[in-house]
Amino acid sequence: MKYQKFLDIKSVQIQDEFWSPLQSLVMETVIPYQYGILNDQIDGAEKSHALDNFRIAAGKEKGEFYGMVFQDSDVAKWLEAVAYALALRPDAELEKKADEIIDLVGQAQEENGYLNTYFSIKEPDKKWQNLQECHELYCNGHMIEAAVAFHEALGKDSLLKIMCKTADLICDRFGKGKVRGYPGHPEIEMALLRLYRATGERKYREEALYFLNERGTEPEYFAEEAKTRKLELGLMDPKDRNLTQTYAPVREQEKAVGHAVRAVYLYTAMADMASEIDDPALTEACRRLWKNITRQKMYITGSIGATVHGEAFSVDYELPNDLIYAETCASVAMAFFARRMLELEVKGEYADILEKELYNGILSGMQNDGKNFFYVNPLEVVPGVSGVLPEYKHVLPRRPGWYQCACCPPNVASLFTSLGEYVWGEKDDTIYAHTYVGGRASFKKQGISVLCESNYPWQGEIRYTVEIPKKYQSFTFAVHIPGWCQGWNILLNDKEADYFYQDGYIYLQREWKNGDTLKLTLPMMPRRVYSNPLVRADAGCTALMRGPVVYCFEETDNGKNLAALRLPKDETISVDTMCFLGKKNIPLLKMNGNRVMEEEGQLYSDKPFPQKETALCAVPYFMWGNREAGGMRVWMVEG
Repeated sequence: MKYQKFLDIKSVQIQDEFWSPLQSLVMETVIPYQYGILNDQIDGAEKSHALDNFRIAAGKEKGEFYGMVFQDSDVAKWLEAVAYALALRPDAELEKKADEIIDLVGQAQEENGYLNTYFSIKEPDKKWQNLQECHELYCNGHMIEAAVAFHEALGKDSLLKIMCKTADLICDRFGKGKVRGYPGHPEIEMALLRLYRATGERKYREEALYFLNERGTEPEYFAEEAKTRKLELGLMDPKDRNLTQTYAPVREQEKAVGHAVRAVYLYTAMADMASEIDDPALTEACRRLWKNITRQKMYITGSIGATVHGEAFSVDYELPNDLIYAETCASVAMAFFARRMLELEVKGEYADILEKELYNGILSGMQNDGKNFFYVNPLEVVPGVSGVLPEYKHVLPRRPGWYQCACCPPNVASLFTSLGEYVWGEKDDTIYAHTYVGGRASFKKQGISVLCESNYPWQGEIRYTVEIPKKYQSFTFAVHIPGWCQGWNILLNDKEADYFYQDGYIYLQREWKNGDTLKLTLPMMPRRVYSNPLVRADAGCTALMRGPVVYCFEETDNGKNLAALRLPKDETISVDTMCFLGKKNIPLLKMNGNRVMEEEGQLYSDKPFPQKETALCAVPYFMWGNREAGGMRVWMVEG
C-alpha cells in the first residue's frame, strides 16, 4: 500500500466523553429537526420546500418549484447524515423515512437518469445550459455521496442504483469527444471517485479526472458557455476566473482564490485523485494550495473565506475579524481536504488543521440545542453593528433556526455522524492515530484492535490499549503529536517508550502483545497566540488557546464594549473548571485585566484614557452565542 488510508465508519466505534454526546444530539435532535425543516413543519424557520420540490417533480403533488436552484442538495446531505447515523445506531422509524425519501428521489428521476427538481419543474428545456450557476452537477454529486454512504455504511443499494443511472448520464454527456464542460461548484469530482470505489466502474473515475483536467484550460469554458446560454441567473460573472478557480489548469494553480467552499471541494478532489492515480504534479499543486491557505489565509479557528463578496478568499493576510465570512461549510471542506492530504502523506500539519476544524471552526456552526446554525462564523461581534449595518448584514450575532441557502446545517450533521472516518488510518504494517477521539478501532489487515480512552480536548491524558489475536505481533503504531504541544510525554506499559519522531508523529515499532498500553500526556496550560504582523486586524492583540480549543470573550461575562478591555502582557491566566451551558467540567479561562474608561462627550484626548482593573473570563469559542445576545471577541488588545 503506497498511501495511508483512513478506516471506514464500520471499523470504528466511538465512545468518547466529548464526541459521543454530540453524535447523540445529531441523531436525536438535529436530524429530526432538519427532517421537519425539509417538510416545512418548523414554525418560525425559513421555508425549505425541498421535499415538496421532489414530490412535485415526481408527480405526487402539484405546485411550483421553490428555493435556490440547488435546493435538492439539502435533501442529499440530510440523507448522507442519516446513513451514517443509522450505522451508529439503528432506528427503524428514521430508516423508514429515509427509504420513503429515496423512493421519492427515484420517482422524481427522469427516465434517462436526469435528476434535478428545479429543471424538471421550472425549466425543462434549459438543462445543462448554465453549468456555472445552476449546479446540476453539484446537486448530483451530493446525492451520489449519499448513495455511497448508504451502500458503505448500511449495505443498502436502492439509492446507489438510482444515482448510478444519473452518473451514467453524466459520463455519456461530458468528456473528450462529447459535450465540453465542468461544474461551477465542484463536488461531482469527489462523488464520482467515491462511486468508482463503491462500484468498481472505472468510467466514474475517468469522468472525475476529466472534470479536473478540463478546468482552467483554454478557451475558458464559462466564458464560452455564457455566449450561448439559454438561462442566465446573473449570480456569477463568467469573466471572473478567480471566483471559479479557472485561472489556470489545476496542476498549475499557485494560490487559493475565489469562493472558499468551491475551492476547497476542488482541492479535496485533487488530493483524492492524486493518491488514486499517483500523480506527482497534482500532489505538488495540492501542497502549494494547502500552504497558501493555512499559512496566509486561515483564521486562528480554522475558518476560511475572509470576504462576503463571492463568499471568497481575500488577498494574503487580509483576515478581518468583524467583516469575516468564514462559512461553516468551508471549515467542513477543510476537514475533507486535511483527510485527503493525510492520505497522500502522513504529516502532522494536516492532522493539526483537521483538529483545529473539528474543535473550533465546525463546532461553532451549531447551537448547543442542535436547532440553530451559523452560516457565517465571526471572530468579533459588536452589538448595533454586526447584522445591522449594511456591510455587516451577513455577520449575525445569533444563530438562526434555518436560512434559505441551508448548505451548512446538514453538512455539519453529516460530518459529526461520519466522524469515525477521520480518526484512524493504516498503511502496510503501520496503524495511525490521527486524532484522540475515544473508542475502538479494528484494523482488518493487521487483525488487531486498539482501544482509545480520552477526555480530550479538556484533558491531555490519552491511553491506548492494544488488542491482538496472536500472542505477539509485529507492527508500527504511529500517534500524532499536535503542533501546538510542547513537553509531551509517552509511556509504554508505564515505562519510557522507545520511539522515533517524524513529521508530527511518534512511531513505535515492536513486537506487541495483547494488553500493551500506551499513555500519552499532553500539557494543557493556557497559552497566548500572536498573529503575523502582516495581519493588520490583529495588530497589538493576543488570542487565548488551551489545547486545540480557541477561547473568546463575551459581554455576558465581561461587560459591554469588549474593545475597551486590555489584557496585561504578564498577567497569569488560570483555569476554572465548572458546569457551563449544562455541560460538566468545562475549563474557562480567568485572569485580571483592565478596562479603558469612557469620558462622556470626549471623542479624543491628548493623554491616554484612564483604566480600571477588572476581572476577565474567556469561554471556548465554539460555545459562544448560547446565552443572552451580546458582543464577542477572540483577539484581545494586549497591554
